[in-house]
Amino acid sequence: MNHLLPQSCLILEVPEAEAAVGQHREMLDTSARLGVPAHFTVLFPFMSPQQIDATVLTQLRHLFWGVGAFDLRLTQTACFDDEVLWLAPEHPEPIQALTALVHRVFPDYPPFEGKFSDVIPHLTIAHGCDRTRMRAAEQAVERLLPVSGHANNVTLMTQTEHAGSWTAKAHFPLRPTP
Repeated sequence: MNHLLPQSCLILEVPEAEAAVGQHREMLDTSARLGVPAHFTVLFPFMSPQQIDATVLTQLRHLFWGVGAFDLRLTQTACFDDEVLWLAPEHPEPIQALTALVHRVFPDYPPFEGKFSDVIPHLTIAHGCDRTRMRAAEQAVERLLPVSGHANNVTLMTQTEHAGSWTAKAHFPLRPTP
């Protein structure tokens, strides 16, 4: 994959988490400053924005409509080494199932370029910053847990230039559940 080209990704936005994590993400996670909302990654990286045409959008719309909407409950913080502070969903399985589904339909785009044998759903709060700042953010966020939300659509985010800001290109509804 050419890392100097604009990228795209598929995410589950979690607006309900913004009150708990928004200010921390703005200071401690570069993606927030580039326009990416609080989210769980469904698939990153996805195809280059130039490859996303009406056929791909229709394929994604049908794919996600086949999945029922589900509730989210964010109950604890966790870390990947000393690099990433994140929120964990109480039940990661629906997010993992979405990732597996998209990868089956688009096998040329493995999650995180296939770097990890096990993809762990996580909502990043801080990435690549001082551990003291991460610990302070963790303590502040933990006081606001749990956070409950509802996953009812998947968002396609794209960049117009490498390492540039991200914008929502499309939203794909999940099938409403009774």
